[in-house]
Amino acid sequence: MNTESKIYIAGHRGLVGSAIMRYLQSNGYNNLVYRTRAELDLRKWDEVNQFFQAEKPEYVFLAAAKVGGIVANNTYPADFIRDNMLIQTNVIDASFQNDIKKLLFLGSTCIYPKFSPQPMKEEYLLTGVLEATNESYAIAKIAGIKMCESYNRQYGTNYISIMPTNLYGLNDNFDLENSHVLPALIRKFHEAKVNSEPAVEVWGTGNPRREFMYCDDLADAAVYLMNTYNGSELINVGVGKDIAIHQLAQLLKDTVGYKGEIIFNTSKPDGAPRKLVDITRLTELGWEAKTTLEEGLELTYESYLKELNKKNLVSK
Repeated sequence: MNTESKIYIAGHRGLVGSAIMRYLQSNGYNNLVYRTRAELDLRKWDEVNQFFQAEKPEYVFLAAAKVGGIVANNTYPADFIRDNMLIQTNVIDASFQNDIKKLLFLGSTCIYPKFSPQPMKEEYLLTGVLEATNESYAIAKIAGIKMCESYNRQYGTNYISIMPTNLYGLNDNFDLENSHVLPALIRKFHEAKVNSEPAVEVWGTGNPRREFMYCDDLADAAVYLMNTYNGSELINVGVGKDIAIHQLAQLLKDTVGYKGEIIFNTSKPDGAPRKLVDITRLTELGWEAKTTLEEGLELTYESYLKELNKKNLVSK
């Protein structure tokens, strides 16, 4: 890509898509194309194909997806598999039909088996059963990876797939019903602080370990790989370190400045016991993350407070 290339960012309002757009804009890329969900329903083939025919993007970042935490995945499994299959199938095939130069597909580390050896290597894909709580989402993402591989093999396209670890940061989803653990805890600790509540409940034992990457680092990696990597082998994108949920909760408590207790509700599900990706392939390609977890949490909490202030101003 060069700064004049026409680049389509699918999902530009989400956590990942907005980070990619920020990165591209700040680095001089000035020919970006994007649409809101109201303007373009990626689940509808006719709309997607018409958009590609009209705009003719050269490069595509496929960051659009239906995402959510354990509650949402458990409650709406049909929605997660249907919507994600439709979105990625339509965008990938429209990219092929309209001769784009390159596509980057964003997956998720939930594609790996629940009891995968740690750290998780790319070759562990499809070697064991998935975590039941997000199986539908994971199967859709696996299909997207295989779709990119299949188009490359049959048609000689240049579609690459990257598997980011757990992401957080600006434009995260802080809805308690649908968010992931980190933004949900930020909101819980903040509201408990404001309301002087004596304790905050955290689901599960607190023992599972997770790896967290700041979204702007992911954007940096995505653009780097779009510009340097050409291959069908998927690439893990992470920081190479993980943390127990109880340690994360304490870090977030300190970041927010909450003084109460943390209570772990062990009747609630933990999810996979550990999720740490092997980033050997990524580091060999010459990229590594820059933002520490502590720095990222501070930036994320600041952005959460700014969004709250905006909402308060609007409501007044």
